[in-house]
Amino acid sequence: MEITRHSMEKLQDPTGILEGERYEFIIHVDVDEEDELYRENGIYVKLIYVVQPGNSRIVQYTLLENYTDNIMDFELEEEEEQELDAFCKSKLSAGESNLN
Repeated sequence: MEITRHSMEKLQDPTGILEGERYEFIIHVDVDEEDELYRENGIYVKLIYVVQPGNSRIVQYTLLENYTDNIMDFELEEEEEQELDAFCKSKLSAGESNLN
């Protein structure tokens, strides 16, 4: 799985109920044609990432097909999840300027 592009947005909690900060990532990935996740249109991962002191993590993700936005009923392998987790952490620690 190779990350080709992404977007990131800080989510607002108008109620103040949720602890920590939450971010929505849209991560477009290329996968090998032999991979069960492969789709001709390509795929992307839409995920929610929570940042709390000492506990930053992916709390939810969905795999979708590009252009159709069809939800794919698959789970990522542990190492793929770890790769996405590391990617999100690196983008947040770099302080990307497209946060809202």
